Amino acid sequence: MTWEYVLPKIDTGEAALAATELPMDNDAFAQFYERSARSLWAYLARVSGDPVLADDLMQESYVRLLCASRPDEGEIVSRRYLFRIATNLLRDHWRRPKSTSIEELPEELFSTGDESASLDSKAMLGRAMALMHPRDRQLLWLAHAEAYSHHEIAEITGLGKASVRLLLFRARRKVAGLLRDQGAGDRTEI
Repeated sequence: MTWEYVLPKIDTGEAALAATELPMDNDAFAQFYERSARSLWAYLARVSGDPVLADDLMQESYVRLLCASRPDEGEIVSRRYLFRIATNLLRDHWRRPKSTSIEELPEELFSTGDESASLDSKAMLGRAMALMHPRDRQLLWLAHAEAYSHHEIAEITGLGKASVRLLLFRARRKVAGLLRDQGAGDRTEI
């Protein structure tokens, strides 16, 4: 999937246009988008548990990145900044009052799986992640899927480095316990 971003033409005069220089031109943004969009969407989808929300937040993250008045500091710093924007958008979303009833939740969340077939490890991990707190999912994703260091995760999430280490340890222990429980449940059903 390729997306083309075209910078809007603003009819405000040359002086105003020169004062609002964007950090990336069209080609640079397109290349940056191609290299970062898949992992950003996967992060947002896994942490939020909602692919539609991930689409919305991803789009908003890129818009805010383009509108930020930051000098071009390189792709690695821009990528971390993009994940920081996405994390803040997730926090804002979580802070809003929720109006979801239990009838709107998918049945897969409550099912124990097909008794006749064993679940593969991805399905078990997906179910375990769905049962975890969003912040735990976020930390696990950034550490293991994105391979960010504790320092980088602290920068993205706004937590302290020592807090990231402790919270990540607890999240790993929690997901291991959930996976162990799921595995025990599958063995007793056979």
